[in-house]
Amino acid sequence: CSCTDYNIQKYYTVKSYLDLQLRGLAVRKMHVTVVGAGVIGLSTALCIHERYHSKVNPLVIKVIADTYTPLTTSDGAAGLWQPYLYDKGNTEETKWNRETFDYLLDYVNTEEAEKMGVFLQSGYNLLKQSAPPPSWKESVLGFRNLTPKELAVFPGYSYGWFNTALMIEGKSYLPWLMNKLKERGVQFYLKKIESFEEVAREGADVIINCTGIRAGELQPDPELKPGRGQIIQVIAPWIKHFILTHDLSAGVYSTPYIIPGSQLVTLGGIFQLGNWSEQNNSQDHKTIWDNCCQLVPSLKNAKIVSEWSGLRPARNKVRLEREALTYGNTTVQVIHNYGHGGFGLTIHRGCAMEVAKIFENILQERKIIKPQSML
Repeated sequence: CSCTDYNIQKYYTVKSYLDLQLRGLAVRKMHVTVVGAGVIGLSTALCIHERYHSKVNPLVIKVIADTYTPLTTSDGAAGLWQPYLYDKGNTEETKWNRETFDYLLDYVNTEEAEKMGVFLQSGYNLLKQSAPPPSWKESVLGFRNLTPKELAVFPGYSYGWFNTALMIEGKSYLPWLMNKLKERGVQFYLKKIESFEEVAREGADVIINCTGIRAGELQPDPELKPGRGQIIQVIAPWIKHFILTHDLSAGVYSTPYIIPGSQLVTLGGIFQLGNWSEQNNSQDHKTIWDNCCQLVPSLKNAKIVSEWSGLRPARNKVRLEREALTYGNTTVQVIHNYGHGGFGLTIHRGCAMEVAKIFENILQERKIIKPQSML
């Protein structure tokens, strides 16, 4: 009986394979390995699976990383959607930021939002001199200049903007992404990758490099540097709006910021380019505390509950491009997706969508899927 069952199973397996071939559908395998499990790696894996699992059979995706939530840089970030004030001509990044905002905004009024750690958040950007509007002003909700009465609340600041944006709390969002991937059969491996060759020899057709600040260990990149940050988290439920200050001559994240989350309020204002230390520093603690308490004196009554330091993958622009690497008889396609500085949560989905487009080009070149008709 079992022998008959086996032969029937074998018959239908062969028949379905031939049917697929006759219908011109893909039957070639496609193995994708995503290296890195911060918000960039996980969201890229999800975007690719969402778009291509029904077109490519089988599509095998695995994620390899030596650090997972809750220990990634994405977990430590406060999670406010806000890019740097100016894109400096990197208009693609402004587009990817906007795509991410719109993607998350669609979730705000769904049941999923609470699990995702996504919610609306309004607040202030403050400057001591007038400045052009930020590159992202069209992306957010209700962007406007501050009134004199509002500026009077913040002595020493003479210019600024108010808007509503989004919070994306990594400690909720990354587990949500992982659950979505597990539901789709994506496999996870805890392992430190030493080289792209190692991944290629394990059978990957496409490697997606989402290794953040560690990307330089796999391939030298003199443009990639750590932008060390340090934050203090406090209990201060009376703080209802984000307050970000800016000194255009001092650079990003070097002046105080206050970002209320769902449970804790994040205080920051440290950006040290080239500093690889992930240890909390007492002088930096004092700088953050003193500056934030000067900005909002009631914070002196807040209870400190945690402190964290992390390395932003700072680069003059995101590296999002394709590269073919050959090892002996094996050629593997690598899609680089790193260098997102302090705005990985802000830009992640737009970058994932861009990687998916590059991935589609690879599928078309290999005749795994047919090019889309322009008609």
